[in-house]
Amino acid sequence: MFARYAYAPNALGYCGPSDGAALRGGPASEIRAVARRFVGAWPYLEVLAAMTGIADPLDHRLVESYWLGGGVGAHLDSDDFFAQLLAIIGPQAGHYWSHLTPELAGEATGNHCFHVFGVYPWSWLLGKGLGIQMAEQPVRILDSCRITPVTVVSREGDTIEVRCRRLVWDGRALSLSESSVHSVGVYADGYAAVPDVAPGDQIALHWGRVCGHLEPSQVQDVDQSTSDQLSVTNARLAAATRSR
Repeated sequence: MFARYAYAPNALGYCGPSDGAALRGGPASEIRAVARRFVGAWPYLEVLAAMTGIADPLDHRLVESYWLGGGVGAHLDSDDFFAQLLAIIGPQAGHYWSHLTPELAGEATGNHCFHVFGVYPWSWLLGKGLGIQMAEQPVRILDSCRITPVTVVSREGDTIEVRCRRLVWDGRALSLSESSVHSVGVYADGYAAVPDVAPGDQIALHWGRVCGHLEPSQVQDVDQSTSDQLSVTNARLAAATRSR
């Protein structure tokens, strides 16, 4: 599961080592070696393992909770989690991400959605008063980077039509649009995480690429973690607007 969800940003050059070919269905030992070199995801898995007492950071329960929200990491103390996470990622981020301070603990959760909206700098750019047009790139990146649950409505060859909600910015707050349909390739660079995807399937997208099937409970976890994160992110953006 780690490999399927991490493959897209790695292949696009956004995250993880440059020699991440093992993520395309390689042996577990090689995937483990690659996973440890993800400076984004791996610290979360380390902290989740320490706080839950699950020894293996790549235990499926931890990986699922990180990528989708919910599960074993859903009710961890946010202050404690962020303190441990910041001790790892703070020195790596350096002065470039000056927003990584203890005050961010109020937004912290042990999942990828927090990393997208709280740790990455893109939502912070919106707080600087970007208009709709100037905000297009940050919003596109945030939407691509978050895990998006979609429903497959049709398939023709290696192209599927999927229905989902997109991230939008109205100049004041982030929200999810009404659902719409768009096209997605089953294969990317000759690789498919779910080659047999079919109409009616619920699947996850990451950077526009198929990661895997989703059970209804997993869709609920992604939806809830996204909603919760948007709520605290929008509260921060509103405060930034008032202070300008």
